[in-house]
Amino acid sequence: MTYPIRVGARAIIIEQESILLVECEDATGLHYNLPGGGVEAGESIVAALKREVIEEASAEIEVGPLLFVIEYEPKRNAGWAGTTPVLSLIFDCQLSKNAQPHLPEKPDEYQTGVKWIKLSDLESIELLPHISDQIIAYAHHQRVGRVFLEEPVAPDRIQKYLK
Repeated sequence: MTYPIRVGARAIIIEQESILLVECEDATGLHYNLPGGGVEAGESIVAALKREVIEEASAEIEVGPLLFVIEYEPKRNAGWAGTTPVLSLIFDCQLSKNAQPHLPEKPDEYQTGVKWIKLSDLESIELLPHISDQIIAYAHHQRVGRVFLEEPVAPDRIQKYLK
């Protein structure tokens, strides 16, 4: 029996108490993602992360240590983000010298921006995956768990995603 799972790589890029995020707006409304995406066949995780950050934020990066491993399990989350399980590897990254992140000429369909969001504002936005607390703890040098399941979405929020 096979267990189809998508592997993704995402970047945490923090500078001057702000984090670089990809802004998206779709049927569920405005939300933010860590830059990154899916690993393609034959591609290394680091190569995929570098490619995805260029595609989404027009910026080259240096990939640092693995920070978090997150599993999105559709059954636990009523399938709000699709029916395929996702294993996301989230790395601490730095922008390459002289990199200036910005919206690419041909962004993804629902991508509306590339934004620096203050860490102090992180809990007030819709960040996917839902790891604001872990990012803030990491940024403030607090010990955090490295591997976890994404928390189930509250029932009222699930309805927003399922429309």
